Amino acid sequence: MKPRITRLCIYPKDIQRVTGRSERYSREMLSKIKKALNKQEHQMVSVEEFCTYIGLPYESVKEMITD
Repeated sequence: MKPRITRLCIYPKDIQRVTGRSERYSREMLSKIKKALNKQEHQMVSVEEFCTYIGLPYESVKEMITD
């Protein structure tokens, strides 16, 4: 059995899976998170930062985005 791969950063497609919203909404949410965390445009948002921002438990989100 292959080990599950977990990523450090989150992408719009992952946010779609978690929230059930559109890709556009997901991209906007990533932009809002970056702005709230004072990140530059090229910097990534981690799964933990996303969970803290949206208020969901890390373990639940991690299970949904594992590829």
